[in-house]
Amino acid sequence: MLRRLLFQASIQRHSLCGASTSLSWLRQCSSSSSSTSHSPNSNSVEHLEGTEAIPTPPSAEISIDRSGLYNPSEHSHEPSSDSELVKHLKSIIKFRGGPISVAEYMEEVLTNPKAGFYINRDVFGAEGDFITSPEVSQMFGEMVGVWAMCLWEQMGQPKKLNLVELGPGRGTLLADLLRGASKFRNFTDSLHIHMVECSPTLQKLQYQNLKCINKNDTDGDAEEHIISRLTGTSVSWHATLEQVPGGVPTIIIGHEFYDALPVHQFQRASRGWCEKMVDVAKNSMFQFVLSKQPTPATLYLMKRFKWAENEEIGKLEQVEVCPKAMDLTQEIAKRIVSDGGGALIIDYGLNGIVSDSLQAIRKHEFVNILDNPGTADLSAYVDFAAIRHSAEEASDDVAVHGPMTQSQFLGSLGINFRIEALMENCTDEQADSLRTGYWRLVGEGEAPFWEGPEEKAPIGMGTRYLAMAIVNKKQGVPVPFQ
Repeated sequence: MLRRLLFQASIQRHSLCGASTSLSWLRQCSSSSSSTSHSPNSNSVEHLEGTEAIPTPPSAEISIDRSGLYNPSEHSHEPSSDSELVKHLKSIIKFRGGPISVAEYMEEVLTNPKAGFYINRDVFGAEGDFITSPEVSQMFGEMVGVWAMCLWEQMGQPKKLNLVELGPGRGTLLADLLRGASKFRNFTDSLHIHMVECSPTLQKLQYQNLKCINKNDTDGDAEEHIISRLTGTSVSWHATLEQVPGGVPTIIIGHEFYDALPVHQFQRASRGWCEKMVDVAKNSMFQFVLSKQPTPATLYLMKRFKWAENEEIGKLEQVEVCPKAMDLTQEIAKRIVSDGGGALIIDYGLNGIVSDSLQAIRKHEFVNILDNPGTADLSAYVDFAAIRHSAEEASDDVAVHGPMTQSQFLGSLGINFRIEALMENCTDEQADSLRTGYWRLVGEGEAPFWEGPEEKAPIGMGTRYLAMAIVNKKQGVPVPFQ
């Protein structure tokens, strides 16, 4: 069998060399026999179609014609320049036999267990890829703490309270919240903090920033549990909200979490609404294409349209829907109904249908969404109207309040008084930092007091970010939504 294969390969090789006029193939044929035809004692010759073999005198040496053996191309064994994530995405597309949704692309890029953007790095702060409100100023976490304490009081000051943060980043928000609330022992003693985080790297940072230690369970359990030395509060980590234990009144904080949930994009075409997909082009680069048939996400598109006015839909050429945001909101609403409590969602977005907002940010610069996936953050505007409808659809026993701008939210909770108190006893450098942080949280556009380089002027996020609360109706209207 082996001889037959070698014989067939030899015949194919001769015919290919003879039929091809490509210079590269001629070079391969030449190089394959160079070990014998160029040596002084070699009697082998290269046979190409159209040329006559030249007879050679007999020799006592045995010569071997290697021209019929397979000669791989020069670069066939070199490693591909594609990253592991790019290879993985291409393999999914190849296995499926067609493109994948933008949502699936986004989810792999951000949370792939081996190479996802959030998984193995610290992406926050000035040295990361973007800055979030907690990283801007301690006052943000302190004001969220004021909101949580007020809701806790409206709930009747329960002795046990689950305080859950979705996607806690470095843990800065909760660290500032605990420091600010540390004098209110009844509140902090009731807390059990639950961090919903899938990144091992960020879990370690959260552990450090909350000043966590392992402590033996007082009930005598062999297992150890983790507490924050800031207030002595128990801290646990979970991959999903579903894993957080129920049966206890719960306050959920989702700050800049919804914007990272994967979105499906739809585009109006001659045949109707088609989902935008990601495929591999002939040049091996990623490209956008439109689906030829309705996709499963079309059901969520129809659901979103049900909540909108025909006039609003008629003006749109593109639409983004986020099934995971809708499903997560319903899970939150059901938990609030069963356990009591509420949720605070703060993010940048719109109080209506979102058209085409998906963006990629690398090192504080906008880049192409399909460029070098896994090295840039992907995020999209949050559809606050869809969050409202999802919560209200889940249960009649929840109430949704807002959205209001972040500036209104923080201002009503007392951030103006807080900065005045902090400014009374600080250095000039600290005062500049406080003013800059304050403007970024509540201002709009460039700071009017800025005297430094124009490209470094602080930009206000006060009106770009919106705040919304979902609460159990039994607890009344939460501050500051009255």
